[in-house]
Amino acid sequence: MAEKIPSISKINELFQNKEMKPSELFEQVYETASYTESVLHAHLELFYDEGLKLSKESDNRYTKNESLGLLDGIPIAIKDNINIYGYKTTCSSKMLSNYVSPYDATVVTSLKKAGTIFTGKTNLDEFAMGSSTENSAYGPTKNPWNPDFVPGGSSGGSAAVVSAGSAVASLGSDTGGSIRQPASFCGVVGFKPTYGTVSRYGLIAFASSLDQIGPITNTVDDTRIIFNEIQGYDSKDATSITPEYTKLENKKVKVGILKELMQEGVSNESQNEVNKVVNLLKEKGHDVTEISLPLTEMALSVYYLIAPAECSANLSRFDGVRYGIREDASTSYEMMNKTRSVGFGEEVKKRILLGTYALSAGYFDEYYGRALKVRSKIITDFKTAFDKVDFILSPTTPTPAFGFGEKTKNPLEMYLSDLCTIPANLAGLPAISIPTGLSENNLPLSVQIMGKPCSDYSLIDFAESIEEMVEFNSSPNLLKENNES
Repeated sequence: MAEKIPSISKINELFQNKEMKPSELFEQVYETASYTESVLHAHLELFYDEGLKLSKESDNRYTKNESLGLLDGIPIAIKDNINIYGYKTTCSSKMLSNYVSPYDATVVTSLKKAGTIFTGKTNLDEFAMGSSTENSAYGPTKNPWNPDFVPGGSSGGSAAVVSAGSAVASLGSDTGGSIRQPASFCGVVGFKPTYGTVSRYGLIAFASSLDQIGPITNTVDDTRIIFNEIQGYDSKDATSITPEYTKLENKKVKVGILKELMQEGVSNESQNEVNKVVNLLKEKGHDVTEISLPLTEMALSVYYLIAPAECSANLSRFDGVRYGIREDASTSYEMMNKTRSVGFGEEVKKRILLGTYALSAGYFDEYYGRALKVRSKIITDFKTAFDKVDFILSPTTPTPAFGFGEKTKNPLEMYLSDLCTIPANLAGLPAISIPTGLSENNLPLSVQIMGKPCSDYSLIDFAESIEEMVEFNSSPNLLKENNES
């Protein structure tokens, strides 16, 4: 492509004015992917034939002035833990290497009705367990800004394709920051909606009380457009809610700076981005104050008890009997043992073991039960905070993207990369990451904004105002190289 992909609204305008056809855009995006994939390995599978066919159908609708809406003809990538009928859903695991989905996830159904064109399935940390996309059974994804650095995880592939221009937008899933953290590392927008507002039906579960599907985009307005299409109650999802979205009463808002995420463990570069945004907000007349939520310091520990426990229960279904691969053996027990040993990678095995231990009879109350109690207190603390402020501002990540292998030998270091994002998952809050600047070594930096439950639209509006203030318009090196070639 000759230049950075325009916003969805701009693309739609080009379609409506007959200045570009959806099939032309799809071909351009695919051409970009054919260049970037050799470097990034962000897509696990590309849907060229079907995508071209559907894009030509979209051409016809625009010719007849029968467009299905803003997303008609827009190429969007889907994380490979979300089901699309007739295509593999591997979760980047050997366990599901032969699994072909017999149905569409609800979010996929919604996007299909809107005329969306799927570019393909994107790479992730196996079963969404990781913060770097180094845990994929099919090899790591690299960062478009510098391929020596990770793209983040677990939705690393989904963030990388948007950043590199090989999709206009993507869907990811966020359990402890898996949309926002890779979006931050790749210099794009990542949004985790309020828990329950977007159906999880058709998402392969990791931790059911934490998982949430959301968009990764180039602009906040693109996020709004996609969220508007995928949100809403779904009877197929037992955790789905019918939200009553809150609206801001005033244009001037109260913003809390979370003290616990602006201290040791968070780099000066990440803190400076928050301070930069704070100054811009004050110039616009917004009320900015420091707030303290001491229990958020326990969020990481709480998460790494609850998430593995739920993972242990959810992944018990992958046993060689009903889904995925099966290793031959003389007894059923031996077959299950061999299948799970071969099918799961090391990080997944580690979390299953941790979760099984936390749920065991002798330790349930001491570990899992206590974690649930602290989680409840964290939720209460956030409710109290939101009585005083409209939004909470923090870094999205403690540092910019880190190098491959830098944290794999120290699990705690890796887990700490989710320090800033996990609290929103535990409390079920909407949270968005927007790029704001570049680090000393030219890697993206971002800020995170959290809102009260069901404030998704007002949060998006506020994030868009910050986006306009910071005017981040840098492009990754890989996109520049492609444009020059």
